[in-house]
Amino acid sequence: MTAFTIDFEPVGLRGKCRRNESLLACARRLGVGISSICGGQGTCHSCKVQILSGTVSKPTSNEPEVFTSQELKEGWRLACQTYPTSDCKLTVPPESMTTPQRVQVEGLEITVHPEPPVQAYRLQLAAPSLSAPRADADRLLQALNQQHQLHCGKVDINALRILSDQLRSWNWECQAVVRNDEVIALLPRPSHQLGLAIDLGTTKIAGYLVDLSNGRTLAAKGVMNPQISYGEDIISRITGVIQLPDEGVPVQKLAVEAINELSADLCAELGANTEEIVEAVVAGNTAMHHLFLGLPVRQLALSPFVPAVSRALDVKAGDLGLRIAPGAYVYLLPNIAGFVGADHVAMLLATEVLQAEGPIVALDIGTNTEVSLVNKEEVATVSCASGPAFEGGHIKNGMRAATGAIERLRIADDSIQYQTIGEAPPVGICGSGILDALSQLYLARIIDEGGRIVENHPRVHTYKGQREFVLVSKEERDGQPAITITQQDIRELQLAKAAIRTGIQVLLEANGCSEDEIKQVIIAGAFGTYIDVANAVAIGMLPSLPLNRFRQAGNAAGMGAKLALISLSKRAEAQAVASRVKYIELASAPNFEQTFIQAIYLGRYRIIDGRREEID
Repeated sequence: MTAFTIDFEPVGLRGKCRRNESLLACARRLGVGISSICGGQGTCHSCKVQILSGTVSKPTSNEPEVFTSQELKEGWRLACQTYPTSDCKLTVPPESMTTPQRVQVEGLEITVHPEPPVQAYRLQLAAPSLSAPRADADRLLQALNQQHQLHCGKVDINALRILSDQLRSWNWECQAVVRNDEVIALLPRPSHQLGLAIDLGTTKIAGYLVDLSNGRTLAAKGVMNPQISYGEDIISRITGVIQLPDEGVPVQKLAVEAINELSADLCAELGANTEEIVEAVVAGNTAMHHLFLGLPVRQLALSPFVPAVSRALDVKAGDLGLRIAPGAYVYLLPNIAGFVGADHVAMLLATEVLQAEGPIVALDIGTNTEVSLVNKEEVATVSCASGPAFEGGHIKNGMRAATGAIERLRIADDSIQYQTIGEAPPVGICGSGILDALSQLYLARIIDEGGRIVENHPRVHTYKGQREFVLVSKEERDGQPAITITQQDIRELQLAKAAIRTGIQVLLEANGCSEDEIKQVIIAGAFGTYIDVANAVAIGMLPSLPLNRFRQAGNAAGMGAKLALISLSKRAEAQAVASRVKYIELASAPNFEQTFIQAIYLGRYRIIDGRREEID
């Protein structure tokens, strides 16, 4: 039986494709998670892949409707309609992956020359004697400077407290970890020199364990931010701390303990100790940054919304309560403004927008969405309070991206086609599925441009005085409550998408740019990675541009934090990026209210001076 070897990138899986087996069927059998709402019928167009090498069957009659002739020449195909005719290598873009597979992609390796702020030096010391009773720390520094031609002059106090016992237990052989002119830790030989990069989000915390010697990501994991118990959004969290000042300490400790647990879990995957983490970088929005450091936040909630500090900081990990190497530092990337923080700087750093030809719009979509317009080396930025709706918050059956969440959805001939995470029975709907639902309901004319649910549809009914659209019925769930989208859900989603579109429009008008001039729209953030861009354009959340101008960049804030972790040059670049940003306060922009009202509407349109012009 003829079989061909198929390489699936960037997942890194390889396997045999059987005779007359589609690439989609092969991927599923090998455990590569490629999205397919229609079950491989070629109608949902969600299983897009690009053939990098090898030969495959000719395009089917419906693929030219999905791809341009140029895209077909470049190897873009629907996996369910494509059969290999030789060994092949292909890439699966993030938007075509199921959620578990996309999480793997977010841990891709960093391609940057390692230039870490810490270095480990091997030492063999002479044991003290009655004739040479030099103090342990002095003996260490002398050997370090002589053997490695350094000018190291001090030892961190926490490292000093355990130095004598360590040297004797290791028979005077060790690795000294040096940062600038300071010994921050001693490690046995051999041991890892690990770095920890943290994306401290309002809702989630992402952690990356990195080998500082080569920049490779060794482990990655995301957890919920436990601070969410003090408020789902930034404002409510700040307000809670202001009203109860003593609560600031518990809020800070929640984040620290979450990071401690995360770092322990990451090290456990490698069989390493957290004491081998000798440098950390944390990137978060300004509020998360301040709460993590225990800085005052009252001024962030009051006009003119000024941060306590914006420049980059080096802080001892021990002073924050982080349990890593005794004298390790935490580097915090610079902030931009009260509601545009270091996470956005990290995103701009990772996506290299300043080196690209503009105008470029870069969005980091989350509970708070930051938007930048980069044009001719100038950067203008706004912050949008998009809220938690697109992350499942304030939605009746909304949930985070977990097993059983509807992540893809399509309405075809009054039937609902959907895909759940893990292909498990549906239990709710997560962010990407929520956006799909809004778009599909609009395109199927089940809701009008104002967001009102129509009456004359068999899946529309009234519950507790408001209309709902039934996505999965009670009967389909074997008697469990139906999964629905309510009229109130739609209103929440309209407000969220209007905030994002308004931010984009304000930046364009402030810089004298039109939508048509935009060369690229970069979409970052966990939610932004998972969305169907075509659906986001269909509801007016994003400008009506050709889909090839959009790029989904994954967790770019986490990637930027990793760059800053392993490269001093990238830290300098981040500081330069932050210093060039011009921040615009969204609510004070001309035509803000008119633009926001128009952006609430669904559909494809342009907004000019607060007026909406529909696009056919």
